[in-house]
Amino acid sequence: MTPSLNRRHFLGATGAGLLALATGCGSGSGSGMAQPEGKVPAQYSKRQRVVIWYPWAAVPGEAFQRLVTAFNGAQNDIYVEAQYQGSYDETAQKLATAMQARQLPDLCVFSDVTWNKFHLNDTLEPLGSYFSAGSLKPAEYVDQLIAEGTAKNEVWWVPFARSTPIFYYNKDLFEAAGLPDRGPKTWSELHEWSKAITAQKVGGQNPKLTAYAQVDGDWQFQGTVWQWSGNYSKGLDVTIDTGGAVEAGEWQRKLIHDDKLAYMAQSPKLDFSNGLIATLVESTGALTGITKDSPFKVGTAYLPEETAFGCPTGGGGLSIMAGASKERKQAAFEFLKFVARAENAARWTVETGYLPATKAAMETPDMRKLFDENPNFKKAVDQLPRTKAQDPVRLLVPNANRAIYGGLQKIYADNQPAEAVFKAVGAELRKGVESIRKTVEKHM
Repeated sequence: MTPSLNRRHFLGATGAGLLALATGCGSGSGSGMAQPEGKVPAQYSKRQRVVIWYPWAAVPGEAFQRLVTAFNGAQNDIYVEAQYQGSYDETAQKLATAMQARQLPDLCVFSDVTWNKFHLNDTLEPLGSYFSAGSLKPAEYVDQLIAEGTAKNEVWWVPFARSTPIFYYNKDLFEAAGLPDRGPKTWSELHEWSKAITAQKVGGQNPKLTAYAQVDGDWQFQGTVWQWSGNYSKGLDVTIDTGGAVEAGEWQRKLIHDDKLAYMAQSPKLDFSNGLIATLVESTGALTGITKDSPFKVGTAYLPEETAFGCPTGGGGLSIMAGASKERKQAAFEFLKFVARAENAARWTVETGYLPATKAAMETPDMRKLFDENPNFKKAVDQLPRTKAQDPVRLLVPNANRAIYGGLQKIYADNQPAEAVFKAVGAELRKGVESIRKTVEKHM
């Protein structure tokens, strides 16, 4: 969840434009749109072609292509063509642009933020009738994850590559510092441990170790706000400039600039794996890579509390596009059924580190083996029942993530007081709320 600024916040910077492009492309006005160009191998030429756009490169991208290949080999009627489109945000922007050209894939992978923007403009297919007619049921998914893609008792977005933040720590370093082999129960406890942590020396040049690297994401900060009993918003009522949200921002400003115990890292995962920082809050989806890249024992723990527990869900899911033809939509749902099978959902989790999306996946031999071999991953799954969806203003308001992220940059990098920063952010978010309030009330 920590791409560069340009990639991560591309959609936030263009959110209003994306919404404008998508408007009018739903089932009522765009049914039967053409598919994007591609190439179907000769042996599959008589099958129903289904195009899916996806956002993963490297390990998850390769794992996804293996799932697609397995589906194509498991039956004789459908050929799924997976087309990589860049990040979540780039995929969503390309989709909106393609709709203007009256072309679209049949399936698309959306993030927790981007699916909402397309749903609000009637471009996603409601899935209730498909579930009713088939063997796959919404109840087979992890409850809180399927609920996030449900609006007005209709499913629009099914969980697939879901993740949450989790607390990582360097077990070897904690042992050398005489600290318990566990994560801190509160942020205040981590602060108390910081003297022992920073007394350690790392690297050939013996640089001073830092207790914590601040990940500069508005997704991670959502959990921090809850940990101080605050919110970005309550419903569509913006509250980022009050109470716990301000306290959380000010605590992190002091941690960086007054206490010198944290810093804005360009690549927090790399710094952690190189032993330059002792602790890190990062996505559960990074667990496989961090474990592989770290020459020390990695520990994980629930996110620290302060006055409350707080952990947001994130990551991606799958939606069928309303503008596809009836035949393509039905074929697309067959692929959704395939990846939801216990063995396939478990395989995806084992190969990528994303959370299991279905209940049955957790009971498979592959998943039980993963839990036994990697207790850190089980910790991520055990934390899942305590998580919740992000506050609505970040998920629904165009440019909300950009506005929050920009505010955090001013606090973390420029040492500006959180109260003044979030006052300006709050004013911007309230304007955004008014631009979409009627649409949200209609759809959500």
